[in-house]
Amino acid sequence: MVLPKGTWKQSELYQRCCSTYDHEHIMTGPVLGQGQLIGTINFARVGHGPAFNQFDLSRFGAVCTHFSTRLAELRKHSVADSNPYWQSLTPRERQIANLVAQGLTNPEIGAALWISRNTVKQALKRMFRKLEVSSRMEMVLKLRDGLDK
Repeated sequence: MVLPKGTWKQSELYQRCCSTYDHEHIMTGPVLGQGQLIGTINFARVGHGPAFNQFDLSRFGAVCTHFSTRLAELRKHSVADSNPYWQSLTPRERQIANLVAQGLTNPEIGAALWISRNTVKQALKRMFRKLEVSSRMEMVLKLRDGLDK
């Protein structure tokens, strides 16, 4: 929001928050998570510093985007780390599980990972035993919190 010249100090935001700390200029940007606003990032300039310009705003937008992205990545890893089924798999089995979740066939998984179709088949058998499932769909449902989206 950009206020008309001369109205900032009369605004409720300035009166209740910014005047106490001598914030003459502020920028507030969104932090998004799972498609919703989960917080904000705020920058302020005190005293008689210059107003934020278009370059400042574009860099600030990049900071907000980066922060939201990193939070999503951290959340994804913490959810995956808390899934005991996901933790029971080896790194290669996790790769295979992600490709199964994408709908790839055994030959396609083999080609993507440079392994034979039979190696994929044997890995899936081991994974099914570990996870106590009998189908690819059951496996994906059990692992869904750890899978790449």
